[in-house]
Amino acid sequence: MIKIAIYGKGGIGKSTTSSNLSAALADKGLKVIQIGCDPKSDSTQLLMKGQSITTILDLMRSEEEEITLDKIVHKGYRGVLCVEAGGPTPGIGCAGRGIITAFEKLEELGAYGFFSPDVILYDVLGDVVCGGFAMPLRKQYADYVYIVTSGEKMSMFAASNIASALSNFKVRNYAKLGGLILNRRNVENEYEKVSELAEEIHSKIIGDIPRMDLVTQSELLGKTVIEAFPDSKEAEYYRLLATSILEECRHV
Repeated sequence: MIKIAIYGKGGIGKSTTSSNLSAALADKGLKVIQIGCDPKSDSTQLLMKGQSITTILDLMRSEEEEITLDKIVHKGYRGVLCVEAGGPTPGIGCAGRGIITAFEKLEELGAYGFFSPDVILYDVLGDVVCGGFAMPLRKQYADYVYIVTSGEKMSMFAASNIASALSNFKVRNYAKLGGLILNRRNVENEYEKVSELAEEIHSKIIGDIPRMDLVTQSELLGKTVIEAFPDSKEAEYYRLLATSILEECRHV
């Protein structure tokens, strides 16, 4: 089983990248679980034809229903198993603590053993790397962390922070930084800027995704580009990313 955490600044296209990556892996015949760890709870919508799914925290707040796997794990494109951790009631509670609670509930219900996935993919908000948002960095959850970034200043700043967190926790047997996924925003000298960042954090660019109109069109349809336009060059970029990540993870 390969366990991957995808981090990135809010709004950088992290969920779009995660969903297309999950779809590409599923097309390879792998059983994939994607777990959304952003309080917005929109990580898996493109795998669910644009639909929102019930979050773990929403069900836990409800006193009317017993929580079972079939209520929190939903089948999306190509059988990708979709889960959303959810967030606290606005203005009340801690989003990081909510992620911890959601992970504990999945373990309590034996989700990983029951579904026996080939790949677990955590889609995590990357602006903050403390508390619950750092949970997927821990070795028992993820083997590798990939950071989605553009050449924009704040996006690279967030990527640098995440890399620093991993470096600081090496002695605690946390996950390894697998590389940066460049999700282009057409910034001047963008590849060079992100390459320089990769060198500074002793990593590499594992994938290079151009800014593409067809991805936006797919999102308007509530689908990944892998599903909506499977024969497009845009879909091929995500397939190449999936192949690169699989090769690296299996090499180790």
